[in-house]
Amino acid sequence: MPAAADDAEQQLIRGVSLWGATTLNMIDMIGVGPFITIPLIIAAMGGPQAMLGWILGALLVVCDGLVWAELGAALPGSGGSYRYLSEIYGARKFGRLMSFLFIWQLTFSAPLSIASGSIGLAQYATYIFPGLGQETKVTFPILGNVEINAIPVALAAIAAVGLAVFLLYRRITLIERLSKFLWVGVMLTILWVIFAGVTHFDPKLAFDFPPGAFTLRPEFFTGLGAALLVSVYDYWGYYNVCFFGGEVKDPGRTIPRAVLLSILFVAVIYIVMNISILGVVPWREFAGSANTPAQRYVISSFMERLYGPRAGLVAAVLIMWTAFASVFSLLLGYSRVPFAAARDGNYFRLFARVHPRHRIPYVSLLVMGGIATLFCFFRLADVIAALVVIRILVQFLAQIAGVIVLRVRRPDLPRPFRMWLYPLPALLALGGFIYVLISRRNFLKEIRYAAVLIVVGLIIYFIRARMRAEWPFERAEQVPG
Repeated sequence: MPAAADDAEQQLIRGVSLWGATTLNMIDMIGVGPFITIPLIIAAMGGPQAMLGWILGALLVVCDGLVWAELGAALPGSGGSYRYLSEIYGARKFGRLMSFLFIWQLTFSAPLSIASGSIGLAQYATYIFPGLGQETKVTFPILGNVEINAIPVALAAIAAVGLAVFLLYRRITLIERLSKFLWVGVMLTILWVIFAGVTHFDPKLAFDFPPGAFTLRPEFFTGLGAALLVSVYDYWGYYNVCFFGGEVKDPGRTIPRAVLLSILFVAVIYIVMNISILGVVPWREFAGSANTPAQRYVISSFMERLYGPRAGLVAAVLIMWTAFASVFSLLLGYSRVPFAAARDGNYFRLFARVHPRHRIPYVSLLVMGGIATLFCFFRLADVIAALVVIRILVQFLAQIAGVIVLRVRRPDLPRPFRMWLYPLPALLALGGFIYVLISRRNFLKEIRYAAVLIVVGLIIYFIRARMRAEWPFERAEQVPG
């Protein structure tokens, strides 16, 4: 790493503890996703067997979490995958291309992820203010007919992003306190939903499997693929601590523990919550609300059914709180990645600036928040699908293979945490993500978009590398004769 990068890293404060890191991961993971996507998973698999999506999704992210845990402990600076891909594949050679492609896709996928939480928040606001409007169709020159959110919904989502930027524009030690405060609201929401479901639980409803629910036919596997795509999106965020690893106390121990603890806690919460809800609302009713306005606020409708209209309103407010907590955590983590790239000369220098008083990468924070506001106009389902496919293709597959490559290339690298049962979890994660990519109906649509993104990124990289005489266009050094 260049000396300038070391200096920039040293300006950051290692102020995030294990509890702070775990809570930041959890509020990232438990965004609005599980409160909106329940109907989508049930509709995909056609019954309560949709729980397989949550269970297998948890196993998949545990395997991938072990990849992040090993890399995060061994390479504990800010930047996450940017830093890992560069180190794995050679910082001055192929790794420079891979890390550039990661930053390039992050320009799209990180704001998509941030926007998904703010869009979900705004959609739950329609339960309280039904007049916010419905989606409308707009024609774009390249994308064709695309449904976008109603302007009031988009503006509410943009306001959520703006508030998150405002709250993050301060020292990391204050941010950790804010994250714990937000985490309390998230957990109260989850516990109330679980309590409501458990106290009104009917096992006949929860386990009302349709005929042939577990018959291994093609429809079962395509449905499982669609369910896994949604559950993977809902679980994502367990790696958030890796992106601000330069601000974590004792990273060799804290990062692996935060990754694995957050997965464990959230998996238990999701599985218990969904079984308890299915024990109150018939699964056919949930499936029927998929891709309809009712999908936007299914939990509020669930609470209204049990406790009356006021409970529905309270639930909507709490879930909006939860969604905002996710936006807050996502923006914190992703704003550190362009900073990490800029500090070692692989991105615009402006992003390497650290605020003189707050000591945060403020330019990166402002830019990522600004781009996220643009995606607030698009439908949540389209944002989720694009986000998952782009990130798997450009980031996750290369990183999973990379943890094996790094073991071979740098066996002496200190590894405070080593993957359990190596290399089995990495291979299972690789196979699982490939299955998610290709096992859904119309899966080629998002893959084409991701392929175009990769090709454009390659063109930009090679033009830039040619101009700067970087790999693979380095000039041979002249040796004096």
